[in-house]
Amino acid sequence: MPSSFALFLTGAGTGLLAGGASCAAVQGGLLAGAVARRTPASPPPSVGGPMPTPTVGNLAPVGAFLAGKLLSHTVFGALLGAFGKSLQPSPRTQAVLLIVAGAFMVLFALDLFGIKAVGRLVPRPPASFSRLVRRSAKTTSALTPALVGFATVLVPCGVTLSVELIAITSGSPLAGAAVMAGFVLGTAPLFTILGYVFRRAGGSVSAHLRSLTGVVVLAVAVWTIASAVQAGGWASFDMDRRPEVAASPQPVAPRGLDAPQDSPVRVDASGKQIITLTVTDFYETTAFSAKAGVSTTLVLRGKDAGGCARAFTIPALGVQEIVQQNGDTPIDLGTPKTGKLRFSCAMGMQTGTIDFA
Repeated sequence: MPSSFALFLTGAGTGLLAGGASCAAVQGGLLAGAVARRTPASPPPSVGGPMPTPTVGNLAPVGAFLAGKLLSHTVFGALLGAFGKSLQPSPRTQAVLLIVAGAFMVLFALDLFGIKAVGRLVPRPPASFSRLVRRSAKTTSALTPALVGFATVLVPCGVTLSVELIAITSGSPLAGAAVMAGFVLGTAPLFTILGYVFRRAGGSVSAHLRSLTGVVVLAVAVWTIASAVQAGGWASFDMDRRPEVAASPQPVAPRGLDAPQDSPVRVDASGKQIITLTVTDFYETTAFSAKAGVSTTLVLRGKDAGGCARAFTIPALGVQEIVQQNGDTPIDLGTPKTGKLRFSCAMGMQTGTIDFA
């Protein structure tokens, strides 16, 4: 398993690049309710005048919100890592969970658009919690935004669920806590900006933000479901495959000559077929051709590996591995039959195939 620091960086990168927009779309309403009108808002700038500089008073509720969120997600990550020691869901079970999350996000989006028919289907916080949020908008206490931020662990977005699954596959409480803490910190810049906007926005602006948030939620829901379908190995939407590499395995060279160790598909001295997949922030090869009916090992070669590419899965075989940042991670594929074997990252964002013939 990779170090906790490596998983922390993985979570932070995922949060910064993908998690901010996704989680802000789902949790933006909670953020707005927690920080809006907490202190008397400054008057809007005059036309042509300079934009106001963010102050401690404006950003303090946002900081409390993020602190509460960081605490709850870190603790939950540790619990998920501990759970992963005893029971790890298969990649396809994880994909089903992502599809369910995407379906809920569609409901959230329709609710934001004001479609009343879905109102009863949308999960909502308890009435007492909602009253607490409404009261918090009229007070200056920093405790309530922190409690609201803490509760966001109960309203995950699709990307959050994916990182939670990485926490499970880490198989360690410390590593699980690290990846979730990194993810929250990665989303913090965008949440800070949105919190400042919500803090200063008037009612009409907030109404427009609600509709815009609905559009973002719907787009992220489609992305989440599509990624889940790929993560489950049921389909691939990557239309820009690189050319297949090594139409047939290359045998080792005679003793005394250099063996083709860099060949992505080769046969070693014992007759075992070796397929090497290079993992950086991406999968360097996305399509292989190999021989069926031959004992085969897939080698995941990490070269400064990062991001979701490190959470490698083969859904059809129930394989899930965390790739070493630098080093080889071997996977025994047994004796594959004729057909295509799909692989992907745990989030379904990066995919590839091995065509056994």
